Amino acid sequence: MNTKIKSFTDLDAWKKGHQLVLVIYKTTDNFPDKERFGLTSQMRRCVVSITSNIAEGFSRRGNKEKIQFYYISLGSITELQNQLIISRDIGFLDEKTFKNIAEQTTVVQKIVNGLIRATKNNFYNS
Repeated sequence: MNTKIKSFTDLDAWKKGHQLVLVIYKTTDNFPDKERFGLTSQMRRCVVSITSNIAEGFSRRGNKEKIQFYYISLGSITELQNQLIISRDIGFLDEKTFKNIAEQTTVVQKIVNGLIRATKNNFYNS
């Protein structure tokens, strides 16, 4: 099946990232109110950054620019992974929830890495 990618929303990296956004928003709703401007805010901005940078990278004309934004997205994934560990260790996330979300971040990370590789291949082969 050769589906033409017309929009950033067609990218698997964005789709999986968007699912992660929804999970983080729902999960952080259960964090203490005192964390509204702490971890809750930080994690939400971070997870939104993942998909925002995928979207912005997609819209860039040059592959070098695309890759730069995709790497920023990877950085945000790693930042979120760190925040998840903190949330678990201070008792905001139980182990099951932590593992579930951590696995989702790993999936997104792998797909974004694949997107970077594909874009690099396209860059060097054009």
